[in-house]
Formats: sequence, C-alpha cells, structure tokens
Amino acid sequence: MSQISLSFPDGNSRDYPAGITAAEVAESIAPSLAKRAISANLDGRHIDLAWPITESGAITINTMKDEAQALELIRHDFAHVMARAVQEIWPDVKVTIGPVRDHGWFYDFDRKEPFTPEDLGRIEAKMKEIIAARDPVRTEVWDRDRAIAHYKAQNEPFKLELIDRIPEGEDLRMYWHGDWQDLCRGPHLQNTGQLPADAFRLTHVAGAYWLGDASRPMLQRIYGVAFRNKADLKAHLTMLEEAAKRDHRKLGREMELFHFQEEAPGMVFWHPNGWTIYRELEAYMRRRLTRADYKEIKTPQVVDRILWEKSGHWEAYRENMFIVEVDEEGAKEKRTNALKPMNCPCHVQVYNQGLKSYRDLPLRLAEFGSCHRYESSGSMHGLMRVRGFVQDDAHIFCTEDQIEAECASFLDLLGSVYADLGFEKFDIKLSTRPETRVARTKFGTRRNRRLKRRSSRSATISRSIPARAPSTAPSWISS
Repeated sequence: MSQISLSFPDGNSRDYPAGITAAEVAESIAPSLAKRAISANLDGRHIDLAWPITESGAITINTMKDEAQALELIRHDFAHVMARAVQEIWPDVKVTIGPVRDHGWFYDFDRKEPFTPEDLGRIEAKMKEIIAARDPVRTEVWDRDRAIAHYKAQNEPFKLELIDRIPEGEDLRMYWHGDWQDLCRGPHLQNTGQLPADAFRLTHVAGAYWLGDASRPMLQRIYGVAFRNKADLKAHLTMLEEAAKRDHRKLGREMELFHFQEEAPGMVFWHPNGWTIYRELEAYMRRRLTRADYKEIKTPQVVDRILWEKSGHWEAYRENMFIVEVDEEGAKEKRTNALKPMNCPCHVQVYNQGLKSYRDLPLRLAEFGSCHRYESSGSMHGLMRVRGFVQDDAHIFCTEDQIEAECASFLDLLGSVYADLGFEKFDIKLSTRPETRVARTKFGTRRNRRLKRRSSRSATISRSIPARAPSTAPSWISS
C-alpha cells in the first residue's frame, strides 16, 4: 500500500498508509486526542474525521477549543438535526437546503401549513431528544444514479434538482444523523451527542423562494442560532434584545420620525421630527460639498427609455426599474419612461452640454438625487432597504493625470464626513467595470489600475467588486 506523509503543527511528520482517516491519525497521536477530536484541517481545508486522506499534506486535529471549526460543525449539524426533527414530527414535509450563516443556520422546508411559534417549541424538544440519543453520524459517497433513485423513492423533488446542479464527476456525498439521511458536502461531527443541547435556539420563521427565484415555490425558512456553550448563547440573545430596543423602525414610530404603510411599500413618510433631522444632515452635506468645490445639480426623475438603452441600464437593470407609460398627444404609441434608479446617465447629460476644455477639469457634479428601485417585498427592511430614496451622489470628470489626486481628495472628504457622523472605521469597495460595458479602451484599463493603486494606499480596508450594470467608469462604494 502506498504511503503518505502528514506534517503537524509542531513541525514533526509521520508516514501513514494512503486512505487513513483523520480520526485514525488522532488515535495514533493519543487516545485522549481521538476522544476530543471533532474534525481536521488538511492543507487549510476543513475535513471530516471520517474522510480518507490520500495525499501528503499538513494536518491539524480540531477540538471544541478551536472556535471557528467548532462553530461551523455545531451549526451545520444543528441544521441537519432540525431537519430530521421536522420530518419525524411531520413526515410529509419536503426538505431542501440548510446552510450555516452568521451565528447559526437556516433550513428551508416545503410544508402546506405555516409553522407556528408553538411548532418551534415542538421542534426544539425533538432536537434535544435526538441529541440525547447520541446517534452516530456517518457518511458515504454515492454515484449519481444511486442518489437519484434514492430521492425519487423518497419523493424529495428539491434534492433531485440539487443533484442536477452538481457538476458531472463531482462526488455526491451522503450523511446520516442516525437513520436520517441528507445530501451534503460536510464535514460533520461524529455523533449527535456532541451538540450542546443547552446552547441553541430556534428564533423565527420567514418565507423564502426556492433558490431565491420569485418564480419558484415559496418555502418556509426556519432560523436558528447556536454556540459552544450556554453562556455564549445567553450573551447573544441578550445582545439581540438590546438591539431590538434600538431598532430604527421602532424608534422611528416612538419618536415620531417616520413611518411606512402598505399603500406605498418601501417609501418613507417623513414626520416633522424626522424631516428636521433629514434637512440638517442634507444641509451639513451641502456645506461640505460646497467647500470641496462640488457643483450641485438637479436632474429629472422620469427619463425616456431611450437614454437608459444608450447607457445599457435598460438591458441589465430593467427588472429593477419602475416603468411609466404615457399617452403623448398625437403619438401613435405610448411613450415609455422610467423612474431613474441611479443618477449616472443624467449627470453625463449635464456634462455633455456645451464645449469643455481641459481647463474646466476637474469638474465635480453632485446631486441629492431622488431614485427609485424595485426591491422585492421580502428584501425591504425599514430605512435600510427601500424602493424610494435620495442618493447623495457625485461624478468627477477629470483628465487621466488627475485621477489619483481626485481619488485622494475624495477619500479625505469621505473619511472626514464619516468621522463627523461617528463612523471611525469603514470599508471602501472599488466597483470595477463589468465585462458588459459601454466602452472598451486602453484608457479604461489604465484608469482601473490608477484607482486600484490609489485604493491600496488608503488607510481603510479596500477591495474590488464587479459592477452590476453596464458602465464606462469604475466607482467607489463605502460602507
């Protein structure tokens, strides 16, 4: 049998037969380590204790003291245990996917009746029974035909669709928590008893379209949180309670700042108190922009589709635009307009008026631009995600040689504004030109390089992200 060499964090190495598992490696080091082991890292990749190791590499055995790996496993296993509990209580429920997320997990279910708060209590109780049973967790790799046959027999259509999405040649790994089976990449713990029964909580239920597609079935998503111990769970729940007291939607009502209502979803009704704060912030920003030599402009909210077609937004962004059709007097057909979702094309129209000399540059155009974007009802969240908003927006028209200086000036302004508003740390993201764009020039490539070079000098954290809509220029996004 061929041999592999595994190196350990202390610098030592050992030879093992190819195909040895991480559990067996832990046992070879010390039986006590094998009892405490929950997973391993092989060349930086998180692996299951039961997976065979076929190539040499650097290995680390993880225990519950390794927070990142422990929490990933705990939350992933809780998702499976919750799904098992749901199907043991309601066998007709169909399962889909259950990924780990911040502080916990969610799992989407196809069930005719809505889950109630009382149902969550029943599920939690059943999960604790499963944990107490200390059922073994095991895994196998199946071929595609066997997996398809299994899920057809089980009448699990969502799992069949997931199999279709897995590329040919990629392993189809199955996991069992006791007798309950699921299609999953892993890794997982070794038995259900390793889960901390007093350190989890099912928090709420929400609707979610299958695979995030509004044309697909609406599922029920159960959310949960989990930690390594009861104390960490209690601290998290306390934090959530304190955050709920400071929820801006709650404060907006209590302080009579603003409200929302069904007749205008995602649109803010500002009350006198809230509008006073709004106007003070706007006045502050206007002073800062004026001192920085930005020229304030105002552009239309309703613009003919012809302009959006020229800019490329109509093709790439139409599903997020509010369309307005007008019967023009004497016209043979309706004129199609759109409420602007962003200000960029209109700012370019202002720049295009009249002749410009290099002496006119840099030209900094700013606008408190009213924009409207269609957001799905499930994604809206108070003032944080709306359909109607004012964008404190600006575009700088300059020569290539002025790019880095303008970036430096803008970043200084941004940092100063954020500091005044109490944000000492923020992220800068450079939105680069997408593959689908209006212009393809060597200048555009050089411009990207200059912006990236300037962002790398910034004291803030910077990274590049691809722009979504077609554009001619990259842009800065702060958060």
